[in-house]
Amino acid sequence: MKREPRQGTRTAPRFEGVRCLVVEARFYQHIADELLKGALGALRAAGAHGEVVTVPGALEIPTALVIALEAAAARGAPYDAAVALGCVIRGETGHYDIVAGESARALMDISVAHRLPLGNGILTVETEAQAMERAEVGRLDKGGGAALAALAVLALKRTVPVGPAR
Repeated sequence: MKREPRQGTRTAPRFEGVRCLVVEARFYQHIADELLKGALGALRAAGAHGEVVTVPGALEIPTALVIALEAAAARGAPYDAAVALGCVIRGETGHYDIVAGESARALMDISVAHRLPLGNGILTVETEAQAMERAEVGRLDKGGGAALAALAVLALKRTVPVGPAR
């Protein structure tokens, strides 16, 4: 029997004053519009503020993320969390595997190295119809889900005491 994945709650605690960097890839503009609408809506509902940086495609997201993180830190206004948004649709070549895998790997590396709460909202799908189902706010709202994931990790980061390792 095939089981459907369990959906987490779609609510987050209040995050007044939290600054969240949102890096979006615009390769599929209509899909990007929906992902961004969902992410910004979820951040707004939680009281957080999203600041958007736009790049052409998913492979550019990790580099833009690091550039924006470092610039904000240098200004003395670091981001509290980040969200990556984009879409990779399988084509006829192996390029899909490179873009999907390398962007996800780089995001994970950045998140761990910087101890950055990061929601990965880069869709990796077979068809445009699958992408729209996942992106649309009234359907699966993966942009909003990525924002809530980043906020959930931020909540954990704020509640776990920092101290010497045992």
